[in-house]
Amino acid sequence: MSTDPSAVSSPGPELDDFMRGLGFELDSFQRAACQALEHRHGVLVCAPTGAGKTVVGEFAVHLALASGRKCFYTTPIKALSNQKYADLTERYGPEQVGLLTGDTSVNAGAPVVVMTTEVLRNMLYAESDALRGLSHVVMDEVHFLADRFRGAVWEEVILHLPDDVRLVSLSATVSNAEEFGAWMETVRGDTTVVVDEHRPIPLTQHVLVGRRLFDLFDARASGQGRRRELVIDSDLVRYVEQRESTDRELAFGRRGGYRPPPRPEVVARPTRRACCPPSRSSSAAPDATPPSPSAAGRR
Repeated sequence: MSTDPSAVSSPGPELDDFMRGLGFELDSFQRAACQALEHRHGVLVCAPTGAGKTVVGEFAVHLALASGRKCFYTTPIKALSNQKYADLTERYGPEQVGLLTGDTSVNAGAPVVVMTTEVLRNMLYAESDALRGLSHVVMDEVHFLADRFRGAVWEEVILHLPDDVRLVSLSATVSNAEEFGAWMETVRGDTTVVVDEHRPIPLTQHVLVGRRLFDLFDARASGQGRRRELVIDSDLVRYVEQRESTDRELAFGRRGGYRPPPRPEVVARPTRRACCPPSRSSSAAPDATPPSPSAAGRR
């Protein structure tokens, strides 16, 4: 189910309590995602880096603690787990937050535990007692599902979490959010897709040619977001042409004389990629996964 971030209603009691402790107003997409969580839906939040997706995950933590249950916050790498553990510890106190990575175990029995995704997958297969009372799971950087080497871990977690656990999926780089959200709803039940295109922190790309750094694209190009017309910066084009002209005028020796140094190519690439489940099902649950919406997930 897709939600228009601008179409939000008044917050419920838990969201109202959560907002009072923030000290700032939520953006429309944050409110839409939090309201979906308050209505016991799973959510898929796709928004640019720096837009504030983490607030939605923190609201899931708030809901779990308010109901006396547990929330697991998963990340793909230990560094992110350590950072999120520090953030949550500062807010809720060290007695409420734990950390589990491959080589670190801190307060593992806490109601809020930050962990790498592989740790949660291992818990599910071991039917760990730590899963009792679990109400919410936050999967940060959920686009790792499309990773050809580690994506199966994300798929297995999504498939094997208990049905009553609400899943909060966060990503800045999923390009096919509606398609991915439809698959999530098929395997997890009610899932609200919230997409926000506004980038509060501008993304500027540069290219180094020789010893000079240029903007890759012309900042005066028209349009916003995906509709922006990408025009290579004119100063960059002119400089590269001048260097090529200079190289052609240089004399070459007959026996392996001077050759111009290699010039870096200018490559423009998208910052988003498709995030689809694989075409095959998880080996542990052969009938649990519907056909993939695309075969592009891990190629």
